[in-house]
Amino acid sequence: MTIRNFNGSSNLELPLHMNISFKKVYDLFVKYTDNQYKGHPYHISSKHMVEEINKTPELIEGFSDFSLLEKHEEIIDLVLDPLFPEILNGNEIKAATIPFSFTCFKFTKRFEMILENAGKDYLFEVRNFEPDVMYIYACTLILAAIYDYPVDLKRPFYFDIPDKNTGFTRHYRVAFNGDFMDITPTPDAPKISEEDIKLLLDNFDNIDIWREKFPPNSYLFKGFGIMNLFDVTADETINSIQNNLIGREDESMTEKIRNNLRSFFDIGDLKVGYSLFDLGNMEEGHVKLKRSESILLGNQRKINCSKYFCSNVINKIFVERESVVISDVQKYKELSDGNQFSLNLEEKGIGSIILIPIKTAANQDLLLLEMASPRAYELNSVNKQKLRDIVPMFRAAAERNSEEYLNVLEATIQEFYTSIHPSVKWRFYEAAENYQNALLDKDEDAKIEKIVFHNVYPLYGQSDIKGSSKARNSAIKQDLTKQLNAAIHVLREACKKETLPIYDELMYRVEDYLIEVNKGMKAGDEVAILDFLKRDIYPVFNHIKEINEELTQVVNQYLNQLDDNLQVVYEKRKDYESSVTKLNDKLAKFIDKKQEEAQKIFPHYFERYKTDGVEYNMYIGQSITKQHKYDSLYLYNLRLWQLQTTYEMENLAYNLRKILDYDLRVASLILVHSNPLAIEFRMDEKQFDVDGAYNIRYEIIKKRIDKAYLKGTKERLTVPGKIAIVYSQDKDANEYLKYIKYLQSKNQLGKVELLELEDLQGVSGLKAIRVEVIYETDIDTKSSTSINQLIKNIK
Repeated sequence: MTIRNFNGSSNLELPLHMNISFKKVYDLFVKYTDNQYKGHPYHISSKHMVEEINKTPELIEGFSDFSLLEKHEEIIDLVLDPLFPEILNGNEIKAATIPFSFTCFKFTKRFEMILENAGKDYLFEVRNFEPDVMYIYACTLILAAIYDYPVDLKRPFYFDIPDKNTGFTRHYRVAFNGDFMDITPTPDAPKISEEDIKLLLDNFDNIDIWREKFPPNSYLFKGFGIMNLFDVTADETINSIQNNLIGREDESMTEKIRNNLRSFFDIGDLKVGYSLFDLGNMEEGHVKLKRSESILLGNQRKINCSKYFCSNVINKIFVERESVVISDVQKYKELSDGNQFSLNLEEKGIGSIILIPIKTAANQDLLLLEMASPRAYELNSVNKQKLRDIVPMFRAAAERNSEEYLNVLEATIQEFYTSIHPSVKWRFYEAAENYQNALLDKDEDAKIEKIVFHNVYPLYGQSDIKGSSKARNSAIKQDLTKQLNAAIHVLREACKKETLPIYDELMYRVEDYLIEVNKGMKAGDEVAILDFLKRDIYPVFNHIKEINEELTQVVNQYLNQLDDNLQVVYEKRKDYESSVTKLNDKLAKFIDKKQEEAQKIFPHYFERYKTDGVEYNMYIGQSITKQHKYDSLYLYNLRLWQLQTTYEMENLAYNLRKILDYDLRVASLILVHSNPLAIEFRMDEKQFDVDGAYNIRYEIIKKRIDKAYLKGTKERLTVPGKIAIVYSQDKDANEYLKYIKYLQSKNQLGKVELLELEDLQGVSGLKAIRVEVIYETDIDTKSSTSINQLIKNIK
C-alpha cells in the first residue's frame, strides 16, 4: 500500500487524538449480514467481509500507529474497495486520508498516475496550509459535532501538482467526505459555554484562546476521510466576483458584486457598500469622501474621524490599513460609549459588520469596503477569513479604477485647461474631480470652477537678446540686396542678347528698390519687393531662359541662390535665426534644469517663454501647495537663486558668442515686487494671469520695463554686460544689495549703479540697481552653483 505523508504534517498538533478506524464501513457490512437482506447481492459478500475484519479487531476499535496501515494492507484494501469502485478508478482523483494531516493511504489509479507524472522531487503539500488555521478548523468541527454550533470556516484547500509530461503545474481543489468519522470528548476536555463561543468568534487570530478552550488531544477522533481532488477552473463565486471587478464600471457592477458576496457568505440580506476617502486631503482630523455608496456614512462628503469612529477603528483603518470586524454592534456600542459610528450602525439595523481598507498606489485614495449583517455574530473574525482570497481582486480592481479615474481627470484637465506645471497640478485635479462628481450626481448646473491662487509673491526675469530687431533687419537687408543684385545681373545679360525696352524698365525698378533697401528697411518693404519679383520679374525670367542655353544657365544661377521653400535668398536670415534659436534653446534648457533644483527650496509655479531671448514668471506662496508650510525665508532664498541663475545665464550667452554665426548679446533684467497678489487661470488663454485691478500694475510694468530709460537721459536701462534689478521699495534694494555683495565676494559681479527711471505710461516711482557682470571665459554649466551650496555659503 502506498502511503503519502503531507510535507507539512510531521509536527502538526490538533485538539483531536487521531485514531484510524473503519467501524462505519464495518457496520454497513454487518447490516447486510442480517437475514432480512438474505436475497440482497451484498449479503454473502458482507458475511465474508465481517469474518475477515473480525480477525483484525483494531480495524474496528481504531489505532494510532499508522504503520499498521501497511501491516493490514490487504484487508484494508478490501474494506475500502466499495468506496473506490473499479469503474471510476481511472476517472476520479480520490484517496483515503487521515483528516487534517492529509496523510493518504489508498489512491485511485488516476491519482497515482498524477503523482507519478509529478516526478520524484515533488513534495506532497497543500498550497495554503497553515497549522494554526488547521487547529482552529478542527475546533470548529468539534463545535458543530459536540455543541451543535456550526461555524463557517470552509476555505478551500489546493494542491499544486506539476506534470512533467506537459511542463505545466495543475491546480486541484480538495473536497473531504467526513461520513466515516466520529468525534467524542475525552474526560479532560473542558466544557464550552455560549460566552466561550462568542469569545472564540472574536479572536480568530489568537490561537492561544483556541488552545485554551480546546487543548491538544482533548477530543478523540475515530474513523478516516475520503479526499476528492477536482481539477478546478475556479470557484464559481470567486470567479464571478473577479469577472465583475475586471469588467467596465457601470451602475450594475456594484449590485452584481453585492449579490456575489451575499452568495459567498450565504447571507441573503447581507448589505454591501463602499467609501472612497481622499487621505491626501485630511485637514485637522477631517477626511474627505470622494465617492460613496456607504451603508454607514450616508451622503456625507467629509467626516471628523475622531468624533465619528473610536480610536481603535481609526488606527486600524486609516493608519495600519487592517480590516475591522464588529461581530456584535450592541456590545461595540457599549464599549465605545455610544459613538456616532455605533449609533449609525444601530439605526441601520446592523448587528455585525466587516470593514476592509484598500489603499491604492496610484494616489492617496483609500477604498473602504463595508459588509454588514442584521444579526450579531453572523459576520465575525472567523468567516472574515473567507475574504482573504477575494480582497486581492478588489485591490487590483481599485488600482485599475484609480488609474482610469486619474486618466479621466487628466482628460478633463486637457480639455478645459492646458499643460499644467507640476506644482499646481493638484488644484486642477481637485477642480476636475469636483466637476466629475457633479456630473455623477446629475447636477444640471455642473460647471468647471475657476483656478485662483491668492497671496502669492511674483518673481519675473528675462534675458533679452539686445538689438535683435536691428540684427534681424540687417540680415533681411543683406539677403534682399543680394537677391536684387542677382536679378539685375540676369536682366543685364539678357540685354546683351536681346534688345528689349522692357529689360531696361525692369532694371530701373529693381535698382530703385535696391536704393530703398540701402536707405533703410520700412514696414512692408520686404513683402512689396518679393511680390514685385514674383509678379513682374519671374515671368520675364521664364522668357529669358528660352533665348539660349547661356541665358538659361544665368537664370538657373539666380534660382539656385533661392531657398527651396521660401523662394528668396535666405542666407543671412538663416544664420541669424539659427543663432537666435541656438541661444534661446541653450538658455531655456539651462533655466529648466535649474528650476528642477529650485523646486526643492519650496514648490512654486514656474512658466517660461521663448521670445528673442527667454523670459519667465515664478509665483510662490502657501496657496500653491498643500504639502508644505510657507515662510518668507523661502521667498528670499528663491530671489537669491534667481540672481545667481541670471548671472550664470549671462555667462552662458557670453561664451556662446564664439560659436554663433551672429554675434548676439543678451541684457538681463529682474523685476522685484514685494506685495502678494492673486493669479487666475484664464480659460480662454489657457494660461495664468494676475487677478484684480490693483495687480494689473505689475503686468504693465513687466510689459514696459525693458524699454525704460534712466531718468533725465536717453540711455536704456537694460544693456549687455549688466544685470538690471527693478524695484519700488528701498527695503527691496537693501535685500538685493546683500545678495550682490555676496556674489561680488565670489568675483561674479562688479560695479553697482543705483538708478532712478523715467516714468512709464501709467507707472511712476521705479528705481533700479544695475550691476556689472564679470564673465568667466571657461564657465561649465554642468558644474554651476547648486541651490544648497548657495544657501549654505550665504548663511
